[in-house]
Amino acid sequence: MADTVRLLSTLALKGAVHRLAGQYEVSAATRIDADFAPTLALLDRLRGGENADVVILTREGLDALSKEGRVVPASCVDLARSFVGIAVREGLPHPDIVSEAGLRATLLGARSVAYSRLGASGIFFAQLIERLGIAAEISAKATITPLGFTAERLVTGEADLAVQQISELKQVAGIEVVGAIPLELQTPAVFSAGRMVASRKADQSDRLLKYLVSPEVAPVLRDAGLEP
Repeated sequence: MADTVRLLSTLALKGAVHRLAGQYEVSAATRIDADFAPTLALLDRLRGGENADVVILTREGLDALSKEGRVVPASCVDLARSFVGIAVREGLPHPDIVSEAGLRATLLGARSVAYSRLGASGIFFAQLIERLGIAAEISAKATITPLGFTAERLVTGEADLAVQQISELKQVAGIEVVGAIPLELQTPAVFSAGRMVASRKADQSDRLLKYLVSPEVAPVLRDAGLEP
């Protein structure tokens, strides 16, 4: 019977973790029991007493748990960078998001924009529309996704545009990623992993962390829309 490591991860790594879990169980005789949610939701759950062995969060979230004595500082590793992008329903024209002016016009012209308020991408997007001076207009017609993938709102027809980490957008069938929001307008999110202090499986957790930063994992991260 394989050992089991309990993993709580941000949604941005869901596609990559699912692809890696099977081969890791074979090679390490350890099963990854994973659950996924936005970083802020995971922080609330962990602070509320939920148990886990390994967590994958934004670097800021992981650092906060480390300072609170919940994560072992020496175990923390950076896994990948991720950029926020925009998607449309499959088959529809790709709007102009190459420049700040083009992005602004595209957002204003959309019937509705889907984004999440809990994830790193949602926090960034709320700040971005404030910076662009269009927060009131976009908020008035926004489709807010409390949990899960914003691109699902494209498939249901609730929104014309979906905003989220590119790695999260790519996990929804029936949509097309237009591209990243102009890089000069955003700072990439860094997703990092660490072992919980309360974990009773330190050795297994540390082996998993070592695996997640190994060269063999890098191609899977790239294919999932992340930068190792």
